[in-house]
Amino acid sequence: MQKDMKGMTILESKPISEAPLLQGAEGELVLLRITAGARQLEEVLETIAALPFPINPEIVHGDAGTSFVEFPAYSSRVAEVRNALTGRGFPASMLRVVADRF
Repeated sequence: MQKDMKGMTILESKPISEAPLLQGAEGELVLLRITAGARQLEEVLETIAALPFPINPEIVHGDAGTSFVEFPAYSSRVAEVRNALTGRGFPASMLRVVADRF
């Protein structure tokens, strides 16, 4: 910790590799991405809305009619999301863990 000329405290930042992981009773918080075609998007959103835990998805529209639905979830919930998607006939490969830590 240092003080500058105006008496403000400046905190030294730590490298990301030393940053604490967000962890809870359900495991580590991870970022999930579902890749969906334009015709699949509505059904994907209905599928994740029916999951028994809160989801606040971000939708990013990509090229050629592809959209990405991203949201944080605890690691223990990844299989549950994948099972919900495959239960609706979607391939398991459309779900990816894109960030293993926040």
